[in-house]
Amino acid sequence: MNQLWDKIPGQIRAKEILAKICESRRVPHAFLFCGNEGVGKFFTAIQFACILNQKSDQTKSDSIFHKISALQEPYLKLIIPLPRGKGETGDDNATEKLSKDVLLTIAEEIGEKSKNPYHKISVEDANNIKINSIREITKFVNTTIDELDYRFVIIEDAHLMNDQAQNALLKNLEEPPEGIIFILLTTNKNKLLQTIQSRCWQINFEPLSAGLIKTVLVKYFFIEQEIASRISFFAEGSVTSAKNLLNTDFNVLLAKTISFLRFSLGKKYNLAYNELSIFLKQSPDGSIKQITQLIKIWFNDVARNKYSLIQYFFEDYKETLVKFNERFNRTRILEIFNSIDKLEESEDKNINLNVVCLSLIFEIASISIRN
Repeated sequence: MNQLWDKIPGQIRAKEILAKICESRRVPHAFLFCGNEGVGKFFTAIQFACILNQKSDQTKSDSIFHKISALQEPYLKLIIPLPRGKGETGDDNATEKLSKDVLLTIAEEIGEKSKNPYHKISVEDANNIKINSIREITKFVNTTIDELDYRFVIIEDAHLMNDQAQNALLKNLEEPPEGIIFILLTTNKNKLLQTIQSRCWQINFEPLSAGLIKTVLVKYFFIEQEIASRISFFAEGSVTSAKNLLNTDFNVLLAKTISFLRFSLGKKYNLAYNELSIFLKQSPDGSIKQITQLIKIWFNDVARNKYSLIQYFFEDYKETLVKFNERFNRTRILEIFNSIDKLEESEDKNINLNVVCLSLIFEIASISIRN
């Protein structure tokens, strides 16, 4: 297998599939990379582009790799969610109505992404992929570069395309330009039109191990080994989740998680809601998922304690695990996990956050009611 694959942590199955495609040279014109945020979908897409354009002349290869990795057009087209400019219409260029400050932020974020493939691009109010961006693919396609066998259009957060943008993309996928490969990166393929999904070769990406997340945090984010080691166990296989945890006071998060659980189990609903509200204000994305992840990890520790296993993520709160098992020993942990997963899905479906928060509180409180 090409050594360039070795640079990607984990994702053995995905790399094997793509390596076979490279060897066969029978390359589908469109791919759908599916998996959680921060597991290496973007990095894999970049390495895939480099490998398919590898030359016998190493100097030429290195030059091509550099330009692809630097996300330089017309070597590669990167499409990302963008904010809407003042007075912008569907006929405008995707960025021409944006302010200079926003354009500078976008350039800085893409620059950081080119250096760190695990960097999550963040631009204020960039909530969807505009049809303007998809229309610009035509210009990219009509530009030719003789030194490249394949050029790539990579669409980050492809599920954020609205119906107009998806239909515009569909025209490209129905009549694929020669030598152009589309890679759609998504955490939620179900938001994409079935007609788009059916035209893409789907590759599934798995959550990373704690050890691999630690490696990425140290190598790409320059996090100290000890901190990276601890955070990685709470990241649920995602570098992005780990990075979000690093942006908060981690010890405070653990303490608040325990407080929320105590108030909910004690049916002190107001206190539980207040604790959750404070937690959400401190969350980097204002999402409930950070605390639900920590709650699931705590319940996983509960199960480990129940079966006398000795290593816990919530090591500093071991007494809470022991007391829970003494009082609620009939609790079915898997059912709790399934219920919390459904609440996370509710947030994804834009159900009112207050409703989701109250449902979480009542779900935890129901444990003490049933027992």
